[in-house]
Amino acid sequence: MPPEERTSVVTPAACCVIGAGLVGLATAFELASRGHPVTVIDPEPMSGASHHAAGMLAPAAEIQYGQDNLVPLMRASMALYPDLVQRVAAASGCPTGYLTCGTIVVAADGADRRHLRELADFQHAAGMDVEVVTTRYLRQLEPAIAPVVAGAALIPGDHQIDPRVFGAALMCALKKLGVRFEERKATPDDLGPKTVMAAGLGAAEYFPFLPLRPVWGEIMRLDVPDAMTPLVTHVIRGFVEDRPVYVVPRGNGSVVLGATSRENHRKWGSLGGVYQLLRDGIRLVPGLEECSISDIGTGGRPGTPDDLPLVGTDTATGTVISTGYFRHGILLTALAARLGAALVTGDRHVTGLDDRAVESILTHTDPYRWSN
Repeated sequence: MPPEERTSVVTPAACCVIGAGLVGLATAFELASRGHPVTVIDPEPMSGASHHAAGMLAPAAEIQYGQDNLVPLMRASMALYPDLVQRVAAASGCPTGYLTCGTIVVAADGADRRHLRELADFQHAAGMDVEVVTTRYLRQLEPAIAPVVAGAALIPGDHQIDPRVFGAALMCALKKLGVRFEERKATPDDLGPKTVMAAGLGAAEYFPFLPLRPVWGEIMRLDVPDAMTPLVTHVIRGFVEDRPVYVVPRGNGSVVLGATSRENHRKWGSLGGVYQLLRDGIRLVPGLEECSISDIGTGGRPGTPDDLPLVGTDTATGTVISTGYFRHGILLTALAARLGAALVTGDRHVTGLDDRAVESILTHTDPYRWSN
């Protein structure tokens, strides 16, 4: 064949992902799905913040004052999630734990009701679909809610995923795609231009300039008696004397109870945090008293000074940094995976976003943005 008629075949580059939480696993999935040989390095896959997370995909319910730059990321990732879930399900043949059940936000007393209405106004201003409903209608939707609650809002577009189930599906899919897992601690030799650092709080060990701080939160998993299953069918988020609490139903009939947040170096859970969860949860959903505790855990989430993630390329090693997802790590996983894959491959089309959106995201999440 004459040289001018030959076509060259480009072999996708081998890549490495450090960290096997949901962000790392999903990033590896995006790379492997595009033909890249991938190695995932983590001494204990799915043992960190992802293991303890409740898994709410709730850009409306999670929105907070002063986080305007975070809202586009949350919405973009939410839009990408159904496609990610469908592809993981097809590649793995496993359940994903994805539910489109919607969220109900509940106020325990009059002051909490004012907070709820102010938050609903803020959510409406951000273009979110939120409907303040009567407590009578609330009781029709969720009979297990306490009859004395003072107010409620319905957010039908917020979904949820069980991180442990989805993590198992991702690992199954990755193994079928030929991804190699190395259950060991990463070394400096593993860093480089085709590596994604997605080790959560552990990323600061390799890149000490990253302004990460641990934010701990207690979480409980409860088994519901058969006669009471399902206890609730929506994600229940509440304010009890301005303290947040949530009750998340799982597909197997169990529920997750959580929402404490503390910033200290005490890794293990506190008795006060567990007591607060039980007290506030039972006040909103009295049937929780009849449940049995199957698991209590404490997850360390990687927080940043402005609550935005750290996504970009390290100038010294060429390593792609993808961490700092804080309270929104599960929600932002779909977007984080696309961005990480795009930075490694140089193909911005991987993100599914236009160039302007990608540049805006990378500008606001640049790991070096505090250096000056």
